[in-house]
Amino acid sequence: MNNSKKDSNTSITIDPSRLARRLGTSEAVIIGLGSMIGAGIFAAAGPAASAAGSGLLIGVLIASCIAFLNAATMAQLAAIFPESGGAYVYGRKRLGPIWGFLAGWGFVVGKLASCAAMALTFAYYAFPEFARTIAVGAVLLLTFINYLGVKKTALVTKILVTIVLCSLAVVAFASLGGGSVDFGRLSGWTDRGGVEGILEAAGLMFFAFAGYARIATLGEEVVEPKKTIPRSIIIALSITLAVYIIIITAAVLTVDMNVLANAKAPLTLAVESGRFSGFAPVVRIGACFASLGVLLSLMAGVSRTAFAMAANRDLPHQLSSVHPLHKVPHRAELTVGIIVAAVVSIADLRSAIGFSSFAILTYYSIANIAAWTLEKDQRLWPKWMSLAGIIGCITVAFHLPKVSVIGGIVLFAIGLAVYFLCQRSRESKS
Repeated sequence: MNNSKKDSNTSITIDPSRLARRLGTSEAVIIGLGSMIGAGIFAAAGPAASAAGSGLLIGVLIASCIAFLNAATMAQLAAIFPESGGAYVYGRKRLGPIWGFLAGWGFVVGKLASCAAMALTFAYYAFPEFARTIAVGAVLLLTFINYLGVKKTALVTKILVTIVLCSLAVVAFASLGGGSVDFGRLSGWTDRGGVEGILEAAGLMFFAFAGYARIATLGEEVVEPKKTIPRSIIIALSITLAVYIIIITAAVLTVDMNVLANAKAPLTLAVESGRFSGFAPVVRIGACFASLGVLLSLMAGVSRTAFAMAANRDLPHQLSSVHPLHKVPHRAELTVGIIVAAVVSIADLRSAIGFSSFAILTYYSIANIAAWTLEKDQRLWPKWMSLAGIIGCITVAFHLPKVSVIGGIVLFAIGLAVYFLCQRSRESKS
């Protein structure tokens, strides 16, 4: 029996077992911005400054270049394979099942760490005395919002991004116009690790740019994916880079580097350094909304990848269920929410960032390898960009803090063990 039906808005036949295409370019860009803007500024800037000092700015540029290369890769792969799952799908179709599994495993586990980091960032800015409890509550609330459907996710994210951009505009004005700018702070970047420190900072700041892939993981829910996905990724990444450069430059110019390196709220310090210190509460409010926006989009992206993996039986098949009304992978949504709520009760914010960066850089390495195999007529950008993306991701990943690298390697070893156990189980049943 054929249960497919027509979508009244698009006149396209819809399979009820798949997700509905409801997102246009503006909504996809908003989800991408919600995934990126805020994460690096409010969470990763401190650890990155500790690694590289004022060389943090060079690290941001390196991270943005790698992000652009990866964006090009994800855009052209998403145009060819407009399905939920991102590099999990691309790795499977271009390189084989095991590569796809490793990409999906890295994405899901790495982004679970990112979700925990964002939930804790929100809680520490909002109610530091009750951080763990507030973080769990935020995760459960946003799980409910995602459960209601992707259009609800895009609407809420749009509101959050608007508030965050307004607060960051206040940060730029108050810090750069507050009379405490000192260009001498740009010197002496070699005092904190030199090139090695800059590469570590780039890896930590990459955490802030990784959100553009959220658009690709929503491939089944985007209208005209071959046009919308590439356009949305590039627009969202360009806006984010411009915002990051302005805000992080303001922090470096107005806050002593030793203080910035150890700050839990670096942008608050930037505003308080000058005569417009009264605007400091705006920063806290912006940080709260930024963290919530990123967390909302992160949880949506993780659940879509888990949905795709479950559909291929690389994860429990029950997670591939689609809600008949809301057209979202509701079991995957609930599972992600429960796991993140558990993780935030024990997670450390700074180590979570490094761990997440290693896993996601590995994910993008696999995506770039997949893009390398594309034929000339399938490519939107030159082949050398895929190679540069591979080299960039691997180089930066292995310059992250040792604990993150070792933990990441152990993670992928466990993933391989899970994969082969699942394969053996399938073979024994066949």
